[in-house]
Amino acid sequence: MTNESAGEPTRIVVVGSGFAGFECARALVRRLRGTDARITMISPHDYMLYTPLLPEVAGGILDARFVTVPLSEALPNVELVKGSVDSVDFESRTVHVTDCEQGVEDVAWDRVVITPGSVTRLFDIPGLAEHARGLETPAEALYFRDQLLTQIELAERDTDPSVADARRTVVVVGASYAGTELTAQLRALADEAAARRKLDPAKIRFLLLDAADKVMPEVGEKLGGKVLDVLRSRGIDVRLETTLTELGPDHVTLDDGTVVPTRTVAWVTGVTASPLIDTLGLPSEKGRLTVRPDLSVDGHPDVFAGGDAAAVPDPKNNGSVTPPTAQHAVRQGQALARNVAGKPGRRRPETVQPSRHGSRRGSRPGVRRREPPRHSAVGVPREGGHARLPPLRDAERGQPLGGRSCLPHRSALPPPTRVDRAGHRFGIAVRSR
Repeated sequence: MTNESAGEPTRIVVVGSGFAGFECARALVRRLRGTDARITMISPHDYMLYTPLLPEVAGGILDARFVTVPLSEALPNVELVKGSVDSVDFESRTVHVTDCEQGVEDVAWDRVVITPGSVTRLFDIPGLAEHARGLETPAEALYFRDQLLTQIELAERDTDPSVADARRTVVVVGASYAGTELTAQLRALADEAAARRKLDPAKIRFLLLDAADKVMPEVGEKLGGKVLDVLRSRGIDVRLETTLTELGPDHVTLDDGTVVPTRTVAWVTGVTASPLIDTLGLPSEKGRLTVRPDLSVDGHPDVFAGGDAAAVPDPKNNGSVTPPTAQHAVRQGQALARNVAGKPGRRRPETVQPSRHGSRRGSRPGVRRREPPRHSAVGVPREGGHARLPPLRDAERGQPLGGRSCLPHRSALPPPTRVDRAGHRFGIAVRSR
């Protein structure tokens, strides 16, 4: 028996504090205001991380604090449980949580939203886990900034030219959006560090690798070609259809047999769904939990999922699912809240045909229920049929765009920690020369 059927407060549990989970919880608070519903969020972190800005943290133009949103401030009416969800019991309607000190707890739910996000995709390459770093956390972003500057400083004092060259070589694997922007931001940081030390910037080498035959395939061939031209004009060595076969503490080996001496390797080849999905025993597609267009799980009307961990049908491309991007996750979080809210105290209908564009009516308590909104595929702005890439640098003037290029990302940060909250915060984000 659930709390709902017993006439007690509805317990809604949100697993994960990423874009989808955060937006869902925030919208649920608004929609269920005035009801006795209890909303609980379970996350290993006490903040929501704005991952699209991590390359700027690595480049030293954003403070790591300003790309995180404290959950206790942003979601004051949500109960926060800090820990990792190990499993979900659909029979007893509980989630098993383990905290950072290995303490365990079972949290009961009447409706559960599974948005655990994703983890860096790894491959069975010798030395990869030991000698490469991903870009999923502020700590990893800060690592790349400090590692680059430290290696430049050490190279100046090194008496072995070959070792000095290795210290000044950065290898980035993955030429999608994150890898490309990380490379561009580190290149700009290296140029500034070289200028301060009166060092030839050409001595700091950047190697960008990708197994695909184009840079940033998600933005289309035309814009991807322009990105490639800009990268190479900045002195970045871009090698497509190339990847690594082995990593060591002071070198990497490419699949063509080339050995590249280096002390800094970034592995930004994409993400895969959270390992939690494999433990659920539910249908999945390429590791992502299969959901219906209304984001519910087939056969489990009180179980919902979204974000990187869910295979959400793309209404604009029949037979395909939406990519794991922040833009889609935000929209899915809002749709999740509308569908999960329903009518607290009543069982949600198991079979409902979703409307084409969804509706906000009928999802609040006391309002006649209509068809549950279906997630609408909304990505980044379109141009010529392809997603438009916010430019990292002005191609004509050659100047960093800084604040302009990422202003849409910064303005999307929810209060109270929006980057443009105060003038000095916005100022540190704009690079000037």
